[in-house]
Formats: sequence, C-alpha cells, structure tokens
Amino acid sequence: MEANLDLSMTFDSSNATVLHTAASQGHTEVVNFLLEKDSSVAAIASRNGKTALHSAAKNGHLEIVKALLSKEPGIATRIDKKGQTALHMVAKGQNVEVVDELIKSDHCLINMVDSRGNTALHIGTRKGRIQIVQKLLNHSGDHKLVINKFGETALDTAEIYKLSDIAGILRNHGVQCAKFIEPQPTNSARELNKTLSDKRNEVYQQLLRTRQTRKRVRDVAKKLNRMEVDGLNNAINSTTVVAVVIATATFAAIFNIPGHYADSPEDITPFMIFIVSDSVALFISLGVVLVQTSAAVIERQANKQMMAVINKLLCLACVLVSVAFLGLSYIVVREDERWLANVITGIGTAIMVSTLGILCIVLRIQKLASSGGLQPQVDHHTPTDKDILNDEDFEIIDAV
Repeated sequence: MEANLDLSMTFDSSNATVLHTAASQGHTEVVNFLLEKDSSVAAIASRNGKTALHSAAKNGHLEIVKALLSKEPGIATRIDKKGQTALHMVAKGQNVEVVDELIKSDHCLINMVDSRGNTALHIGTRKGRIQIVQKLLNHSGDHKLVINKFGETALDTAEIYKLSDIAGILRNHGVQCAKFIEPQPTNSARELNKTLSDKRNEVYQQLLRTRQTRKRVRDVAKKLNRMEVDGLNNAINSTTVVAVVIATATFAAIFNIPGHYADSPEDITPFMIFIVSDSVALFISLGVVLVQTSAAVIERQANKQMMAVINKLLCLACVLVSVAFLGLSYIVVREDERWLANVITGIGTAIMVSTLGILCIVLRIQKLASSGGLQPQVDHHTPTDKDILNDEDFEIIDAV
C-alpha cells in the first residue's frame, strides 16, 4: 500500500474491493488502515449492491461497523439489489450489539423494507433469531405493523415457520396478524421518500463510478508524464556523456597531436584547419557540459528548449571534430601518400553529408505532418501509449 495507494481501489470479479474482504472476515486493523488512506472506499458497492457495511454487519463485526459508520455515516441507509440495508443483514446474524449501533446511527433503518416489503423484524423472525427479534422490538417504530408483499406481519411469518417461541415474544410486544390489522391508507410521503432514496443511491453510484474513471485517467496521465520526464532526463544524460567524450578527445588532441609532420613545416594549412576546428569543438562541448551540470531544476518546457539548443550545438561540435580529423589526416601522412588523406576526406564527407541530409528530410516531413501540411491517414482506433509517444518522433530524432 505504501508503494502503490491504488491497490485499495482494485476489484475482484464480483466488483468487491479489498475493504469488502477485510470487513467480511473481521480484519479490524486492515479496515482501519484502508479507511485512513481513503475513507471514500467504504461507499463502494459490489456487483450485488452490498457495501463493506453489509458484510461486516452480517458477520457481526461490531468494531468494523463502528469504524465504517464513523468515516461514512451515510452508508447506513444504503441498500443492495434486494433493497436490504445493513440492518437486514445483521438480522440474519447473531450480534445484537450491531443492531443497536446501526439504529443509533439512523433510527429510520428499523422501518425500512426491502424489495419484498420485509423489515429487519421480518428477516430476524424468519431466520429464528430470538435475541435479534427481542432487540428490534425494544426499539420504537412502525415495524411491528408492517405487512410485506405476501400479506404477512412478523407474527404471520413466525406462525408460518412454526416458531412458537418467537411468536410468543411478538404477541407480548403487541404484534398482530395481518388479518387483524386495518388496511392502512397508502402513505404517499413514505413512497415518495423511498423513491427519492433509491434515485439518490443510483445517482451516488454513478458519481462514484465517474470518480473512479477520472482517477484512472489521472493515473494514466501521470504515467505518461513520468515517461516523458524519464525520456527527457535520459536524453539530457546522454548528451552530457557525448559532450564530455568530445571535450576529452579534443582536449587531448590539441596537446598530443597524433603522428608527426611528414613534410616541410611551411605547409601549415592542414594544421590550422585542425587546430581551429578542434578548439571550437572543445569549447562547444565544455559549454554544453557546463549548462547540463548547472541547470539542476528547471521547468519541463524550458528543459525541452534547452535540449533543442544543446542538440544543435553537439551536432556542430561533431561536424567540427570531423573537419579537425580530416585536417589531421593531411598532417600525419607523407607527401607521396596524400591520396590516402583524399580517400579519407571523400569517405568522411559522404557519410556526414548523407547523414545530415537524411536527418533534415525526416525532420522536414515530420514538421509538415504536425502542422497539417501533409494529411496523414486517418486511424479510427483508440490511441495507445505507444501511439502517443510516436507523435513526438521528430523530437527523438533530433535528440539522436
């Protein structure tokens, strides 16, 4: 988690997060750690609509329920795809303390019904949870009079499943059978509130998914930016190494000229060409090294502009080193072997001119394409990271 905070937002095949698993299995320390990193993860629902609170409540993990409610109190009324809240879940378990904790967070939970019209009291009765039923009956509310979609109160459910002990407890608390309860007029306000609650949950889920998508997009953007910065730093390091190599070679060549004067020293033209070209290449390379070692922290755009200038200076330094080498070739050969220097000059000139010519042509084509002078073939597929990086080939070629 310290290395990658995004691990808390990973999902399994059922769209459950790490928090769902930790809450379900009762790993309190893990739950607290995840909530400290990002409490919003508590509101994420799995594919069946259940949050981590549903899982913790069903398994009776009181401390986890408290931790979740303290970070995200609003999830107490969240419902799953069956319309059940965390209180419905705890009614299937055994921990009565969780019942008190949930009702304390929002008392309306005791009257909320699922998609079949069952309250938590119906669920606890059908599951035969005597202590849960007693705890629910100790709280005031309309749940004692609620009739589900099958026309049953909690007492009807107890009698159908032949749970005589629970039926006796229900009667002692005034719960009646549905046939003895006068039909209640439709509570339009309650229906409206339920509809609004459902819509609010749907909107919340959509906003949550949007937030997750934006986060992933930001992560991709950060990775691309990091790749760009790393590439730029690698280019800077490479140019620094090249500049140092050129400076070292040219410095050594000035004070330790290879070979010797084979002919009369009056013919100093080749030597002048060598010494001037070699000296200029030396000071250009030293200037590049000075800039690279002095510019510790600068903006990315300024860094790119600096690299553009440095690349051109290194190109000039390479050309001057080539000229210095060609001039040196006329110094170290004898008069009767001057043809060898001519061959070297011809080969070197051909290589340098062809290299620079091809480079200029490629750069020109890339700049025309980027400015709209050339219409590239339209590709309708979604661009990948490789495609995005290839859009800056001209910068890579320039660096090379």
